[in-house]
Amino acid sequence: METPENEVFRDSIATVDSEGKRSWVFPKKPSGRFYKYRSYVSYFLLAFLLAAPFIKINGNQFLLFNVLERKFNIFGFPFWPQDFHLLVISMITGVVFVILFTVVFGRIFCGWICPQTIFLEMVFRKIEYWIDGDRGKQIRLDKQPWNAEKIRKRLLKWFIFFIISFMIANVFLAYLIGGDKLISYITGNPLDNISTLIALLIFTSVFYFVFAWFREQVCIIACPYGRLQGVLLDNKTINVAYDHKRGEREKGRSKFKKNENREALGKGDCIDCKQCVVVCPTGIDIRNGTQLECVNCTACIDECDHIMESVGLPKGLIRYASEDNIAKKKPFQFTARMKGYSAVLFILTGILIGMLFLRNDVETTILRLPGQLYQHKENNIISNVYTYKVINKTSKNIKDISYKILSHKGKIELVSHSNFMVPKRGLAEGTLFIEINASALKGDKDKLEIGVFSGDKLIETTNTNFLGPRSYK
Repeated sequence: METPENEVFRDSIATVDSEGKRSWVFPKKPSGRFYKYRSYVSYFLLAFLLAAPFIKINGNQFLLFNVLERKFNIFGFPFWPQDFHLLVISMITGVVFVILFTVVFGRIFCGWICPQTIFLEMVFRKIEYWIDGDRGKQIRLDKQPWNAEKIRKRLLKWFIFFIISFMIANVFLAYLIGGDKLISYITGNPLDNISTLIALLIFTSVFYFVFAWFREQVCIIACPYGRLQGVLLDNKTINVAYDHKRGEREKGRSKFKKNENREALGKGDCIDCKQCVVVCPTGIDIRNGTQLECVNCTACIDECDHIMESVGLPKGLIRYASEDNIAKKKPFQFTARMKGYSAVLFILTGILIGMLFLRNDVETTILRLPGQLYQHKENNIISNVYTYKVINKTSKNIKDISYKILSHKGKIELVSHSNFMVPKRGLAEGTLFIEINASALKGDKDKLEIGVFSGDKLIETTNTNFLGPRSYK
């Protein structure tokens, strides 16, 4: 990409000083139309993130990622280990969507949707502005000695940060173990679930560390998506961008003077007020072009528009635009790369939707018992012993489960009972015998088709192998 003429080369990130130490960012409190829109989006997403583990659809938790018990719910659809292929396709579809979104709109996900940014900017920083004040007051408080005022403000802020981190940890845990189970733990005796309490305190410590100290370093250093954007962005990607053609012109930036015609004098519209820098939550100068640390939060757009309006210059010096739009005045075009990603996304989405609709609510597995040979009974009957497992993916109990052979004449006998029930979102397993007359077998290894019935209703079919004597081919 092209860069402004007076760009200063940087060989380190913006939050590290010349000595390699952490340079703490004290961003100015943002305001403006984009910040207002971003607040609306953030509050909606915050409500969604906090409520999703406790929302149920058809008895299934809306979002659940129980890795230990291998139970996953996505938008109310339960995924079992047997549905792992669906989970993989869902994840691939999500990754392709993020890639397409980044190719077209840059890192807008980070500034508008990412939970890290939403919690930091819309929760923790607002508390910080309320307790410590805006940028100038925060800097002065940081430099002043540890007197009563500083101790009081720091302890209050840290205490509130810890309480919020504890609440976030509880919600995070609800995504992992289930909302109902979490509520039962909270209302019960904490000492009865020491391991859960320890996990909760660990999560609380991690969130507190991230939001109270590590902050923007997550986006700059730790987040893999930030690294990925470097290979996805190009001159046609829409980003938060500084119009260096208009801002610099022939004579570059200069301080504002009343009633002067800057365009006629060859001066850029940038008055070098540096307000776009002090409002940036990652401490960068957007005038240096697209940078690794930029999360597309639009704070610099709002601030620059306010300054341009104050001095009587056109707004949009910093705006959503591609490099080609700024340098060559080219309008946005849907490129071949974007079309390719869109086609792949469309195909994957179609496959995923089709597989979800074709997925059975009940999944049955019948396998021969390992190490067991067939038995030859009287009246020329051949018997094989099997184990079965029936998984109920629905939120209702399935009663009166029984099996019937559909492909051969024979019978199935369950050990200890003739039929059984599968609990909701649970499984049932046991042992059964399949008996077939030897004259009905075609070889020493026949493939059987077995129907799974709930009462008189066929709910699924499954296949298994049946061993018989070689002489009966």
